[in-house]
Amino acid sequence: MIGRLLTPAALAAAILPAPLAAQGALGANFNEHFEDVDYRDLEKADAEWLRIFLPMPQIDRDTAAGHGATRTLLEAKARGYRTILSLKWPYHDSDFPEAGSAAYAREIARLDELLPAVMGKVDILVIGNEPYIESRERDRDLDLNRFYEGMARHVIDWRREHCGAECPTRLYMGALNRLDLKRNITESTDRWMAFVQETPELDGVDIHPHLPSIEASQPFLDYVLPRLRPDQTFLATEFSLVHWWKQHMREPVAPAFAERYGLPRGARNWQVIRAAIEEPFAKEHWDDFLRSSPWFETRKGYVANQMQRFRDTGRLAVATYGFKQGSSMSSRFGPDKTPWLLNSVFAPATIRPNPDGSAAANYAWIDSFRALQTQAEKD
Repeated sequence: MIGRLLTPAALAAAILPAPLAAQGALGANFNEHFEDVDYRDLEKADAEWLRIFLPMPQIDRDTAAGHGATRTLLEAKARGYRTILSLKWPYHDSDFPEAGSAAYAREIARLDELLPAVMGKVDILVIGNEPYIESRERDRDLDLNRFYEGMARHVIDWRREHCGAECPTRLYMGALNRLDLKRNITESTDRWMAFVQETPELDGVDIHPHLPSIEASQPFLDYVLPRLRPDQTFLATEFSLVHWWKQHMREPVAPAFAERYGLPRGARNWQVIRAAIEEPFAKEHWDDFLRSSPWFETRKGYVANQMQRFRDTGRLAVATYGFKQGSSMSSRFGPDKTPWLLNSVFAPATIRPNPDGSAAANYAWIDSFRALQTQAEKD
């Protein structure tokens, strides 16, 4: 931790713009599905922030400025929204490249194409999406750290040289996953947090608590917060109870629901969801399925409760919650597919559209989402 004497990092921090305030905002997360941004949805939810991630290899087949993620965020910014862009480096098939290699130079070239399009324009740039998932398990060592530290330093240097000391784009490192499992706290994650703490240009770290219970979010906070400088904050650009939903996919549907809709004996929850994907339900039908399912209905306060835990730390800058069912959530749905679509505030994959063609909302999340906007303004 920082001592009383000013370290080089602290001296450098003194000449940087003030870090992003711990405002405890809640925004809309679209992951890679920039095509799903509909301002009617954002207006219905009173959302002010939106977040998208960009897989960096996609820059090779499209200009960075012309990529849908970039265009969508810049359009949203022009409309008055606050914006977060996360940079995703998928390394599922190879180890992280070393500095000086051709593969490393290619990654730097991608950054050099992207940064002029977004630096000074998006509010937050997150360096990394989910490094400890978007890589092979055997490669999650210090090579991972060296790669992401190199990317971060390049972004930091570019911001300083081209955007100046008052650059409005804030920088975070992202994101850490499943810290509720002790096996995921390693020498590499310790170095990750040490780098965040020791680098004055970074405002903090992003976490992605996708969990089996709300209690499992506490280890994330217990690990991250003591390893941040006092002036740093955290993001939670993804969070959910998706592992709780998944535990119940093979269970029989609620008897009352099965009887009401004439389902065959032994019908399972995942089968109802797949039926809704194949032919979207009326809103009352979908809501009835979830309301009659104790595993869902008893957790409908999750978003509000999780946001309270985040805000109680006094260190949350922005959290963004899964906003809309995307195409990747509903394709080839079966008993073992992770049911991300149950998280979404808007449910176009499983509920018929509204008369005006806009997406219908999941009853469990929309009111909480709106209420949390008002609460953030009061706080």
